[in-house]
Amino acid sequence: MKLVATFTLLPVLCMAFVDIGGRVSDIDWFTRDFVAWPLMLAPAGFLFVFVTYRESTFSSPSGSHLNRTTKVVSGMYLVLNLITALAYSWLAVFSVLICLSILVTGPILKRRAPR
Repeated sequence: MKLVATFTLLPVLCMAFVDIGGRVSDIDWFTRDFVAWPLMLAPAGFLFVFVTYRESTFSSPSGSHLNRTTKVVSGMYLVLNLITALAYSWLAVFSVLICLSILVTGPILKRRAPR
């Protein structure tokens, strides 16, 4: 859960710092790159957590919280990365594909998990 929280909160904190830095003073190194790259790399972290802990996620009752949290956050980042792909860079398409793969393969792996 700590990894999911880290991958979730890091881009959000970067967005907050860019917004605060733009309002308080004219800081030149807070650009949209400072937000876009953590936003595009966060789904790779979710995929790492999803693949690494897949057995405990689908076979234990306590893993269902991690499964639900990963799905919700992947759905949220799917929308944010679609916006990033349209507004910033086509490289965000890879993050969109990672989010889609997490959302699609979750139910498939859950059906195959031993109970």
